[in-house]
Amino acid sequence: MRNSVFLEPEPEVNLYDDTGRSLSQAWDRIRVPIIVPILRFALYVCIAMSVMRFIERVYMAIVIGCVKCLGRKRYTKYNLDAIKEDLEQNRNYPMVLVQIPMFNEKEVYKLSIGAACGLSWPSDRLIVQVLDDSTNEVLRALVELECQRWIEKGVNVKYETRNNRNGYKAGALRDGLKKPYVEDCEFVVIFDADYQPEVLFLWRTVPYLLENPELALVQARWKFVNANECLMTRLQEMPLDYHFSVEQEVGSSTCSFFGFNGTAGVWRIQAVSDAGGWKDRTTVEDMDLAVRASVKGWKFIFVGDLSVKNELPSTFKAYRFQQHRWSCGPANLFRKMFKEILLCERVGIWKKFHVIYAFSFVRKIVAHWVTFFFYCIVIPATILVPEVHLPKPIAVYLPATITLLNAASTPRSLHLLVFWILFENVMSLHRSKAAIIGLLEASRVNEWIVTEKLGNALKQKYSIPKVSKRPRSRIAERIHFLELIMGMYMLHCAFYNMIFANDHFFIYLLLQAGAFFIIGLGYIGTIVPT
Repeated sequence: MRNSVFLEPEPEVNLYDDTGRSLSQAWDRIRVPIIVPILRFALYVCIAMSVMRFIERVYMAIVIGCVKCLGRKRYTKYNLDAIKEDLEQNRNYPMVLVQIPMFNEKEVYKLSIGAACGLSWPSDRLIVQVLDDSTNEVLRALVELECQRWIEKGVNVKYETRNNRNGYKAGALRDGLKKPYVEDCEFVVIFDADYQPEVLFLWRTVPYLLENPELALVQARWKFVNANECLMTRLQEMPLDYHFSVEQEVGSSTCSFFGFNGTAGVWRIQAVSDAGGWKDRTTVEDMDLAVRASVKGWKFIFVGDLSVKNELPSTFKAYRFQQHRWSCGPANLFRKMFKEILLCERVGIWKKFHVIYAFSFVRKIVAHWVTFFFYCIVIPATILVPEVHLPKPIAVYLPATITLLNAASTPRSLHLLVFWILFENVMSLHRSKAAIIGLLEASRVNEWIVTEKLGNALKQKYSIPKVSKRPRSRIAERIHFLELIMGMYMLHCAFYNMIFANDHFFIYLLLQAGAFFIIGLGYIGTIVPT
């Protein structure tokens, strides 16, 4: 009988366990010698940027507190009523040009043209110039028809078109100022296509320029007609309210400089010419002109109690394009004008410091970077690398103070503070990327996409057919992979914190991961059916 040989079965090899064990060992080998020094350096850099931002916000809070308590807002020191009375008695009205640049603004062109034509000012001293770069021929005909309708009512409206879009908005404004009939104009007012000024706008702005030859710009604030449309518009309202209530007011009160908002402002044409006119070298032609005029010695004034109605972007696609332009452009302008501002001899050291450090570097670059890299990358990473100690006062108290100072300008939205923090952290990814593109002058540095306005389209619900589901072709447009990757990273850090740590930091991480996933899948803002 053949002897039977019994062999012991070989133990099964679990491929997943071996792979996991190998990854864990590799992580342990590189963590201390490589990851820890890099993360510690990044932490120190982020702490420095956070302190810079904190100091700048506290400084502005102190200044705006003094301005309000002492009643020293700069525009209040001028006797506007006496200037207006003198103007009416002498009837020496200056020639004013109103420019309305537009591009395929089918929802709002009637609103803007009607509001501009309804401004109170002697009709023979007012020119309304509609700069239409629309590519839709039917829409062009409608805009021209609307202009003709106001011409028949006695308003001096000039309808101007171009065969190209060279320079985009800056090119349109520049070409508009070259028209022969503009030679007699002393001041130019700019309104974007969705802006609706009040009837007395010119009476509340132009007189400042008449009595103060050193003034180049009078800027009004914005009032958002669709702030309550959705959660995203409410969250947009908070930083913009802070921008006008604090940043613009502080700049006007301390050094007579702030960034022109591109609309709802009155320029002295002589100052525009002295500064070199409109340039299209960046996507923030308004800020570019303001900085150049400032280094030439011109002064600005912000009128905080004068508001102009306008519309916030309510679709996430439009908002992303807008934020790319607003973040990329200032960083690119900082790169182009840093040396020019530094060597300028016509302005003092304090104003140079304000323009270069506070206005350009901290607000336009550091603010985005510290929000993304510190709160979305470095702080979660310290959970995975416990060898790097995170100072809690820096990680908690500084951002909390900054957030409360920002939210104080919009008290009606304090209950949305948590949503605003999560939303701003997600958007900081997009803004930081745009700022880096601007500094490096990489691709998309000069990308100009007009912010889509919906006007009254959403109010006319009867004209929009009901749809059972969103078109499939739009699903791909709504998905944003970088946000989804960040959501996975946050979720991983949250689970790691839940398992291995003794604190409750995972609560923030889970909320932030959820925000990245929601926005990454496009479930924010208004969805407009096609």
